[in-house]
Amino acid sequence: MGRITFLMNGAAGKMGRAMATGLMQEDDLQIVGAVDIKCAGQDIGSLCGMDAVGVKIEENLTMVLEKTKPQVMVDFTNPQAVMKNIRTAMEHKVAVVVGTTGLGEAELQEIDNLTKIWQTPAFVAPNFALGAVLMMQFAEIAARYMPHVEVIEKHHDQKIDAPSGTAISTLERIAQGRKVFTQGAPNEFEKINGSRGGDFQGMRVHSVRLPGFVASQDVIFGDTGQTLTISHNSISRDSFVPGVLLAVRKVLGLQGLTYGLEKIM
Repeated sequence: MGRITFLMNGAAGKMGRAMATGLMQEDDLQIVGAVDIKCAGQDIGSLCGMDAVGVKIEENLTMVLEKTKPQVMVDFTNPQAVMKNIRTAMEHKVAVVVGTTGLGEAELQEIDNLTKIWQTPAFVAPNFALGAVLMMQFAEIAARYMPHVEVIEKHHDQKIDAPSGTAISTLERIAQGRKVFTQGAPNEFEKINGSRGGDFQGMRVHSVRLPGFVASQDVIFGDTGQTLTISHNSISRDSFVPGVLLAVRKVLGLQGLTYGLEKIM
């Protein structure tokens, strides 16, 4: 069986470079294209601190797709560009693995429709760290017994969407087995607007944005005389590589839209 050919979209970003570095070291994968509006003309291997691989970063996704004909596009770009990128890849019948966050229900529904129109699979995950997926699964179990819960997610200060996709997924999964109710004192009030965080079906979510963080989340449960905290910390972006590798290797065997790393673990 030949190597899986892939295109890295968002190749010059911090996440793109980290993912490209990890994927390019695998014998069963071959990078054939790299796209970004920054660092055009640079070899993706050299940009990642490796030997040159003969693949230069280019700006036009359509042109690179038509020229290189990859089997998979890996997208780590930004919420404003990701849907256009997915549409373009699908039109070229290129499977997509998407780590870009900020996709809502309407966008996911459109991606699902596109997979049917073009008969091409798509994989989307709010978090590619295996530990983060386990954190969400553990939180879902804990909420059955301790329904009072708040989520604190912490990311670097360049992340533009809040709360994170992981936080939203965590809350959605907890909500499936939790009755909706309002937490805290019935007469509580905020002396500074937003102090209690965002409200999702009565659960509170707080977003921290500071330099030094990569991606961290605490799911805090409270009950009579006790608290339980389930935490996950991505210390470096390398933590996402195993999950992305798993998705790239499996996406061509999937059908339609697959959402969440737990579906293929």
